[in-house]
Amino acid sequence: MTTAARLAEPLAFARGPEMKNRFMLAPLTNQQSHADGKLSEDEYRWLTMRAEGDFGLTMTCAAHVQAQGQGFAGQLGVFGDEHLEGLTRLAQKIGSCGSVSSVQLHHAGIRAAKGIVTDIVGPSEDADTGARAMTTVEVKAARDAFVQAAQRAEKAGFDGVEVHGAHGYLLAQFLSPELNRRDDEYGGSLENRARLIMEVIDGIRAACRPDFQVGLRLSPERFGLKLAEVREVATEILRQEKIDYLDMSLWDVFKEPVEEEFQSRSLLSYFAELPRGAVRLGAAGKIMSAADAVQVIENGCDFVVIGRAAILRHDFPRRVLADPSYVSPALPVTAQHLRDEGLGEAFVTYMSGWKGFVAEESA
Repeated sequence: MTTAARLAEPLAFARGPEMKNRFMLAPLTNQQSHADGKLSEDEYRWLTMRAEGDFGLTMTCAAHVQAQGQGFAGQLGVFGDEHLEGLTRLAQKIGSCGSVSSVQLHHAGIRAAKGIVTDIVGPSEDADTGARAMTTVEVKAARDAFVQAAQRAEKAGFDGVEVHGAHGYLLAQFLSPELNRRDDEYGGSLENRARLIMEVIDGIRAACRPDFQVGLRLSPERFGLKLAEVREVATEILRQEKIDYLDMSLWDVFKEPVEEEFQSRSLLSYFAELPRGAVRLGAAGKIMSAADAVQVIENGCDFVVIGRAAILRHDFPRRVLADPSYVSPALPVTAQHLRDEGLGEAFVTYMSGWKGFVAEESA
């Protein structure tokens, strides 16, 4: 079987339903939800169009598990039962399209939205953001909030959740030796700094049904993270096989590591070579064409995680599977192009802040 043909093959997991193909929608910030975290019509349309566009798994944006963990305006919430109605409707529609459904569980920590969150917290005090250090009791409460949010997603009918341990948000802040200067059980050694992620995974496994799917997103660079440490954490998590998939967010799936001692090979290769048992591996980062997707599978991944290309075309998987030479539309695109692909005005405005993504409209 050619690699291109493998993209169309179903992908089974240790738990939960299989993906009908190898395309996972990345959890994408879109700022379209209501101020109280409830699902809006715009966000519903954006996500369900991707399910209709043949994504094997459709994931929400980062959904905050505590009000205090909100990272941006218009963020989807999963911290209260008031969110269940919208989440239930969303899960039902994604499932009816033959796509696996997932909520990404998130806490922004010191990256919480200033002006929205007044009491910003993190593993340690942070002068740049004005964050204060969490007490041990607050750390455990945040851990429990991730678990309760997973239970809420399960109740709403989602097939699973992804734990957001990447991009310098709360769980990644705990991993960082620069941002985490604690001296309790959650600070110091790498084992202690990884404890919160491990306890969140264990807690979700214990609280949710046996076939509830659990993924983890990690990123190995920036925000004070060390590649060797993230790789060590990934190795242990894969060894335990408590998660069903590992989603590596790399910013560019073909780049070399930033740290000089690890250069001369791709960043992805440091994770693709790890023993992973029944856990599936995917990667995100500028996969913009059919050839890119094929290359990521050839480089050792089980699935591809699609972000920007999914913004540009709601049916990216369908187009790739129909045309092995498919390439995403060239940037910049017009705001109307994005509206036609299911982005609401708040999302179009957000994407306009990405340099070179949206064409400036002439007066």
